[in-house]
Amino acid sequence: MGNKAAKPKKKNPAILTEDEVNLLLSNTSFSREEIYRWHDGFIKDCPKGQLDKKKFMDAYKAFYPQGKADKFCSHVFKVFDFDNSGKIDFTEFLIAISVTAQGDAHKKLSMAFRMYDVDRNGRVDKKEMEKIIEAIYDLLGEEHRKGENSPTERVKTIMFKLDKDQNGYLTEQEFVEGCLADPLLRSLLAPNS
Repeated sequence: MGNKAAKPKKKNPAILTEDEVNLLLSNTSFSREEIYRWHDGFIKDCPKGQLDKKKFMDAYKAFYPQGKADKFCSHVFKVFDFDNSGKIDFTEFLIAISVTAQGDAHKKLSMAFRMYDVDRNGRVDKKEMEKIIEAIYDLLGEEHRKGENSPTERVKTIMFKLDKDQNGYLTEQEFVEGCLADPLLRSLLAPNS
């Protein structure tokens, strides 16, 4: 009985605080009511207030039923698992959903860059980009992967257009500005923007 009155040292991840609501209001396009609705659903699925990778993938697949979301989800999950705990909380989850489902192109491309930057060194090389192009193809159910549409050829085109200083990798700025300036790349790399 006594421990119920004691203040917990750590915040219960299942409880949505006013600070978190304000953070979500300023970082997503969801209204307060929508945030609470999302939270209710999230807690129903994850009573402890945290989502592991498998549950995250299940939730994501609901948005992209036509493709194989597994590889893509792994990359998205890594980007939003800020503390590398192997779990994401509600705030991280809703920001991930917001950016991928409705964020502006600049935000989406910044997130895409962080997904491509698998080793987190602030730059993306050809190998990293090939992996994510394959994952995006899987997610979108893209079957046509021959010729100039093969991940290798697509990456060559992207690097040729975006790697302005020809050093073999892209910085976040090169990546975002290059994609924003190229409608074809933008439709591939940020499909809903």
